[in-house]
Amino acid sequence: MDSGDPKDTLYEEVAHEIRGAIESGALRSGDRLPSVRRLSRQRRVSVTTVLQAYAQLEAAGVVQARPQSGHYVRSRRSLPEPRPLRTSQDSSPVTVSSLVASVYSGCHADAMVPLGAAYTPYGLLPTNRLGKLLAAEMRAAEHRGAEYDVPRGCVRLRRQIARRALDWGLAVSPEELIVTFGATEALNLCLLAVARRGDVIAVESPTFFGILQMLEAHGLRALEIPSDPRDGMRLDALEAGLRRHRVAAVVSVPNFSNPLGSLMPDAHKERLVDMLARREIPLIEDDIFGDLHTGSARPRVAKSFDRRGLVLLCGSFTKTLAHGYRVGWVAPGRFQDRVQLLKHSQTVATTTLPQRAIAAFLEGGGYDRHLRTLRRRIAASMQRLQSAVEEHFPRGTRMTRPQGGMLLWVELPRGVDAIELYRRALAEGITIAPGPIFSARQRLVNFVRLNAGVEWTPRVDAALVRLGQLAGELDRG
Repeated sequence: MDSGDPKDTLYEEVAHEIRGAIESGALRSGDRLPSVRRLSRQRRVSVTTVLQAYAQLEAAGVVQARPQSGHYVRSRRSLPEPRPLRTSQDSSPVTVSSLVASVYSGCHADAMVPLGAAYTPYGLLPTNRLGKLLAAEMRAAEHRGAEYDVPRGCVRLRRQIARRALDWGLAVSPEELIVTFGATEALNLCLLAVARRGDVIAVESPTFFGILQMLEAHGLRALEIPSDPRDGMRLDALEAGLRRHRVAAVVSVPNFSNPLGSLMPDAHKERLVDMLARREIPLIEDDIFGDLHTGSARPRVAKSFDRRGLVLLCGSFTKTLAHGYRVGWVAPGRFQDRVQLLKHSQTVATTTLPQRAIAAFLEGGGYDRHLRTLRRRIAASMQRLQSAVEEHFPRGTRMTRPQGGMLLWVELPRGVDAIELYRRALAEGITIAPGPIFSARQRLVNFVRLNAGVEWTPRVDAALVRLGQLAGELDRG
């Protein structure tokens, strides 16, 4: 199903505004919402539109309907956020790839309930529209569609990315961008450009296991820096680590980190960039979730504070448009020539036609309309996911309150082994991402990451009930 249907948008806008009033505290637990007819008059929309909005909020667990009384903000068992993590002050080799491989070997069957992967289902993506654009570009390009593109990538696409960068607080030219095979290749190229085997790389803890796999593949050591569930990497801990170690680079996800979903405040981003610039240390910034914010404005990137070309900014359309097109990009700053050489030597160029199709989608203005709908739907799923964890998981559970992205980080009671929970859930057709794969030392044994980027069905509801039961059984020993 393509996103951005105007018929869907109106009721979703009403639901989004009510959800915002609840999150801001203007509406509190137990408050009665305006009657359907009253809100219909206030918003100048149909009664059907209001009923659809209330039905969406009710399905998401945000409000509840009381017979003969109306709709009310649902009372929730407010779970605390995960406790701050303690990390070693020493760097270490990374050994997560075999664990990641074993975890994900059984996670791709269609019959699974996919709560483990950071994956946007096709029903939330404009796959039909992109398919038509791909076919049109194939006809227009004729034989050129089968040829190599230039190593930097499609200039039409780079122009569109440069225009969008203005919303991130960043002025960048198309010539300063390189199109890659997703953010994975972008991050890999950046690591190869700034570090050599045996170097120490500072990373957030917890951090995306894909970053840890890259460090392992390149023979790099990880210095794990603890992260705050809301504000991201703790800069005091990073500064202490920089005094103790010779760090070749820092890898960070300031906007909606994986797996915490934390959002680094702009003042912290500026401090981070300045701290590293004084030491001539590159910052590799992963902004793959930046477009999935739930606030009123898209958050700035750390690179917007870069004055010395030391920030290498990576992004991708894989989470918001199409996974299989594998279209990402990097703005490597002063490392442009090195990254471009590595790109050319390893893959020559990114596949031509997917770049052109995404460029056409951006040129037509469809991306912003699609994003508005996608953000609302993921936010509704996140609310529903949080409500399920609050209701069904054992006492002592904690969880994050992400302001964007699609990931929920859950701290389970100390008696729950995340790997064992993963195995039992997998046996029942449910996938989760266990905490140890997000640590270079395979710590975080009682944490799991859950994906809110799902299309909600009764089967997903039932899976979360069962997952809570399994966690409770492990907690009781």
